[in-house]
Amino acid sequence: MDDDVPKTDREWRRILDPEAYQVLRRKGTERAFTGRYWNEKRPGAYRCAGCGAPLFESATKFESGSGWPSFHSPADGARIDEHRDTSHGMIRTEVACGRCGSHLGHVFPDGPQPTGLRYCINSLSLDFAPDD
Repeated sequence: MDDDVPKTDREWRRILDPEAYQVLRRKGTERAFTGRYWNEKRPGAYRCAGCGAPLFESATKFESGSGWPSFHSPADGARIDEHRDTSHGMIRTEVACGRCGSHLGHVFPDGPQPTGLRYCINSLSLDFAPDD
């Protein structure tokens, strides 16, 4: 896997559907309880919908009640970048794919052990590969 995925905005628009483009490249958010993975319970791996980089494992997924897929930690070796987000009159920590820069969601300090973190991720930012 290449270390980085440089693409122009035009290329991203061509490969992503409009909803995925809005979330991954424009930092949008899908409505709670509407994404395809918020209630996914099968074992498997979650990858970046923009570049395929490994991000989360189902073993770290938990029911947060938020309506978005929530994980207490990234997958081993996952590259997740964090950025201060002051949009919408709030101070939050945005998480993005460390490989292609796609917006994933936010991380909050109210998750379960062992980390105490809640990675609240948009389903549109993820591709799920169930274990066989």
